[in-house]
Amino acid sequence: MRGKPAPKRKIEGDARYNDVDVAKFINYLMQRGKKTVAQTIVYDAFEIVKEETKQDPRHVFRKALKKVSPLVEVRGKRVGGANYQVPFQVRGERRLALGCRWLIEASKKRKGKPMFEKLAAEILDAQKGEGAAVKKKEDVHKMAESNKAFAHFAR
Repeated sequence: MRGKPAPKRKIEGDARYNDVDVAKFINYLMQRGKKTVAQTIVYDAFEIVKEETKQDPRHVFRKALKKVSPLVEVRGKRVGGANYQVPFQVRGERRLALGCRWLIEASKKRKGKPMFEKLAAEILDAQKGEGAAVKKKEDVHKMAESNKAFAHFAR
């Protein structure tokens, strides 16, 4: 590695809730630099969540993210000419990134509705412990569990 690693930028809270996690989620959702479009989608989805649950949408969103974010994942490691899938614990930042990414992917795969409705439905499902994003997390955890025997290669 040459030079110094790039310094971490401090991200500011979003426009409506002044919440860093929501701001990051908006940034993950954004495509081609169109932040206002991403904000509209997220805030409209939050309105639907608020109507459905009668709770603060940020609270429901955080609960959904917690249910979607993985604790362990597998990474390939080459040892003596063989590749092993080694389970590693997921750091906090990556956990948030994976959770957001999986929520967005699962929302996009739903068909026949505008994006904000699909996102709201996926957040509500994830909060209940259902939906495609939660299934993705469970699959990753199963994979890590089945490769537990190779955990000693983690160093």
